[in-house]
Amino acid sequence: MHATRLDRRSVLMTAGAFAMLGASMRAGALSRALAEPVTDSATAFSPTLVQNIAQQLSTSEFASPSLTLPDSFKQLSYDQFRDVRFRTEQAIWRGDKIDFELQLLPMGWLYNTPVEVWLVDGGSAKRLKADSNLFSLGPLIKAAGPGAPYGFSGFRVHGPINRPDYFDEYVVFQGASYFRAVGRGQLYGMSARGLAINTARPGGEEFPLFRSFWIEKPKPGERSIVIHAVLDSESTTGAYRFQAEPGEATTIDVEATLYPRRQLTHVGIGPLTSMYLHGPGHHRIDDDFRPAVHDSDGLAIYNGNSECIWRPLTNPRTLQTSAFLDSNVKGFGLCQRARSFHSYEDLEARYERRPTVWIEPKGTWGAGYVELIEIPTSEEIHDNIVAYWKPAKGLEPGTPFSFSYRMYWTNTLPIAWSGASAAATRVGRGKLEGATKFVVDFTGPALTGQRQMPVAVVTAYPGTVSDISVHENPEANGVRVSFELDPGGTELSELRLALRLGDQQISETWLYRWTKS
Repeated sequence: MHATRLDRRSVLMTAGAFAMLGASMRAGALSRALAEPVTDSATAFSPTLVQNIAQQLSTSEFASPSLTLPDSFKQLSYDQFRDVRFRTEQAIWRGDKIDFELQLLPMGWLYNTPVEVWLVDGGSAKRLKADSNLFSLGPLIKAAGPGAPYGFSGFRVHGPINRPDYFDEYVVFQGASYFRAVGRGQLYGMSARGLAINTARPGGEEFPLFRSFWIEKPKPGERSIVIHAVLDSESTTGAYRFQAEPGEATTIDVEATLYPRRQLTHVGIGPLTSMYLHGPGHHRIDDDFRPAVHDSDGLAIYNGNSECIWRPLTNPRTLQTSAFLDSNVKGFGLCQRARSFHSYEDLEARYERRPTVWIEPKGTWGAGYVELIEIPTSEEIHDNIVAYWKPAKGLEPGTPFSFSYRMYWTNTLPIAWSGASAAATRVGRGKLEGATKFVVDFTGPALTGQRQMPVAVVTAYPGTVSDISVHENPEANGVRVSFELDPGGTELSELRLALRLGDQQISETWLYRWTKS
């Protein structure tokens, strides 16, 4: 099985992962030359324009957007690329008395696939031009030529999310269909994508890209910003609308319609990409001074039966895929539950400030499953965790497919849940040869004021579970469950744990896939 590794500093955000070089942009509503200057003339804009472009693109074969760059600019090193700087005094809408500013990101280094950026105001759109008016070139850039940096690779949104007198960055779109956001006080961590196609499937993954953006100028007093985008790839096109509102939890409402060029048998809706290197719940890598290194420590699912599932993440020896069958899932997300600095002891990365990202479907998504993919890695620069919703039925060419959802970039799950949650998972050596000990801490309202200790129901398939115990944990204001697993010589065992009082389950369903290290 082929697995694609995503380098967080390079490949992850590279739009040209499957680019077909030399092709020109198509469809009349898209510019034929990105380097043309912006004129005073404007183009009429409405959301149907984006849908029409996406639908029209789907009637012909995919051709990646391209822009001819001088050799000197195509070969920029990382340091040279960083020497191309956006002129912050030229931030879009600066001084316009609204709580939003845009800064543009240049082409160069690994970002050699251009994107169009249009500004929409009052029903008309004007295209931005990348040139020295918006960017300055430092001394490391040699012989760039006139007009550098020639094109955009993306953009970022700034606003007073943390304090009223300073505009911090809180949303960025750059590379393929990747984007990231943060809530108040958070640092960038995991990423989202517009769409996932054939992730970890034979033949390799296909990476759709956003080729054009239309960004609506918010009116004074508005709290959200609307961004439209055309998605394009070998297998499908798509019309997307994002509405982002910054806050304690930054929300992004996503509406999309796909126009498949060919049958899509394995498509991922609401894809999330994160990193898990090691932690107390899985320490295949044990030579790190830090007790944990991860952007996310678990997958949470709120399924159609109103059951909450918690699946701690692992960094396995071999690629692992897990499917959680469901109908009309209510939500899922990759979470960072360990929020103490001492959980990581990293003064630079500050993993305790990375966001949890929750996907909440709008409407019913029908039958399908949440798929979790865990890819082996030995370095934290690689995003090795992917999660998304896989519809039970594939998408047919020529038949539009629409979906919508709300994203929360937050610290805690935005669901009403009165049960106990798995606050921490720890794994160590068991008493018997080849056995593994598990310790799981639960906290939450369901454990408050209980006179009776709950019962832990633990199963393993295959394998044998022994020494199950439940103790009060005053340090966590909850209970601690411990047990041992004897895998019986197998390479893999699926574990399941839940707390019960009488005939009622009072906790999340804790799931864990043990694999031989």
